[in-house]
This record gives sequence, C-alpha cells and structure tokens, in this order.
Amino acid sequence: MSKISKFFKGGSAASKGRGGPSPQEALARLRETEEMLSKKQEYLETRIERELAVARQHGTKNKRAALQALKRKKRYEKQLNQIDGTLSTIEFQREALENSHTNTEVLKNMGYAAQAMKKVHENMDLNKIDDLMQDITEQQDVAQEISDAISSRATFGDEFDEDELMAELEELEQEELNKGMRDVRLPSVPSTSLPSRPASTRKRAEDEDEMKKLAAWAS
Repeated sequence: MSKISKFFKGGSAASKGRGGPSPQEALARLRETEEMLSKKQEYLETRIERELAVARQHGTKNKRAALQALKRKKRYEKQLNQIDGTLSTIEFQREALENSHTNTEVLKNMGYAAQAMKKVHENMDLNKIDDLMQDITEQQDVAQEISDAISSRATFGDEFDEDELMAELEELEQEELNKGMRDVRLPSVPSTSLPSRPASTRKRAEDEDEMKKLAAWAS
C-alpha cells in the first residue's frame, strides 16, 4: 500500500470515529498532501537531471548504459507529470473547500445578526413608534416657533411718525449749522489806505487809452 493510500485511509478512519472531519482538519490534510507531493516533485526533478547526466556521460561509448538512463528519465518524467495533475486537483479541491468554509462562516454570522435584530425588534410596537415620531415632530415645530419668536426684531416704539422725527432731526442739524456760522470770525479791515498806483504806471495807462482812441478814429 502506497504512502498516499495509507494517509487517506488513516484520515478517513479517524474521521469516521468523530462523525466526519471539520473544514479546518480537511484543509490541514490537503496542505500536508500538497507539501508531500511538492517534495516528491523536487526529488523526481533531481533524478531526471542525474539520469540525463549519466546518458550524456556514456553517450556512444556505452549505448546500453545511456539507453537505460534515458528510460529511467522517461519514467521519472511520467511520474512528475502525474504529480503535477494531482497537485492541480488537490489545489482546486482546497480552494473550493476554503470558499465553502468561508461561505458557511458568512452565513452563520448573518444568521446570528438576523437573530439579534429579531430579538431587538421583539419589544418594539410600530404604533408606539409612530406616536413617538409624531410627538417628536410636534415638539420640533414648537421649538422652531419659539426660536422664530425670540429671534424676530422687536417692534417697540413703531407707533411714532417717521416724517415728524426726520423733520425734527433736520431742525437740529440746521441749528448746529447756524451755531457754527456764528462762531466763525471774519478778518478785520485794515485801517491804513492802500498804496496808490505809481506815476509811471498811470502815465502808461493814459497813453494806451489815447492809442485806442486814435485807432478807433482812423477806422
């Protein structure tokens, strides 16, 4: 009996005694199998390289030994291909089991959450909730009305006539203006007479007048 058969036989016997393996146990076994097959792959690859070196060494000198080495290489390559296929199958099975286990845990947790929600809602009455929401809405409306009333502009004193107040204000402004004008002091008139125009300037002006008269007579 091969090691793989013993491995699965021992695992199935142990699982039967416990009523079937758990997902964690099955995943652990699959990973162990993958590790074992990977080591077998490395061993076969080493043997293939060794037999190929032997065939090259003998070459045409010892054809029989070279052919025997090539035959062994072919057998090892065949086993290696079989292990590759087995590993692909185990990898697919492991991934499917991991996904199934994940889905199972997700559904279990969703079931717990659904039960918790149901337990929370057991003590809730929809009619009471509607009444409560209606009371909250009414109180919010009352609070809004109070806020609007507090924040609105006070209207105390609006009974006075605005035109009359403006007229009184203009009178006050005019009084202040008149008071300011009375306080302004004008400069005093000098007591001494202004100096007369020089004689040369007066003579030049008279000459200009005579010239204007001659120009007017000539025209």
